[in-house]
Amino acid sequence: MSEATLRILLMTYSELKIRSELTYYMLSEREVRTMSTEQSVTEQQTEQVEFGSTLWNGSLLMALAGVAFIGYGIVFLVLNFVGSGFELGVSNLGGLTTTELDPTVAFYISHLHVATAGFIISTGIAVAALSWFGVRHRLRWAWATAVATAVTGLVIALPMHYVGGFAHDWVTHLGPIYLATLVFIVGVVLAYKGMSTPAS
Repeated sequence: MSEATLRILLMTYSELKIRSELTYYMLSEREVRTMSTEQSVTEQQTEQVEFGSTLWNGSLLMALAGVAFIGYGIVFLVLNFVGSGFELGVSNLGGLTTTELDPTVAFYISHLHVATAGFIISTGIAVAALSWFGVRHRLRWAWATAVATAVTGLVIALPMHYVGGFAHDWVTHLGPIYLATLVFIVGVVLAYKGMSTPAS
């Protein structure tokens, strides 16, 4: 075997050995990265869904309040078509039922009720989804958005009920919303405390 051939064989062997070691190193590094990613994701998921924690309970209450908003909106919508034609807790306006009102005015009121019901339902969906899928996973932006969504709706809608203008049953008209709001506030406080506590 000539010296040139031997040199070529040694170079080929050395190159193959280097490539083999490099491939092994790259595979090992990839496995380590994959294992560490899987481990961190597993730890994160365990932390996020810890049953019974303050954060979990808070996000659950916030989500349940969102579901209550959805329910209120559905009742609001249904009553427009099969009830008095007015809101929950409102049987007439100034002694007049919807059948006694001018048809154009009655239709206009109906159209506003349907639109309002849609926005109440969509607000409830947003609050429930943000709370359960965001707040529960320690996403502060989800907490802030859920709070801003609910507060905006309540701050705009509730004051109008205290200026008079029409008679309504306070308990059936506002009671469900105040109850859902109370549950939401407790959930907001618990979730905030849970997010402020360092993850274990």
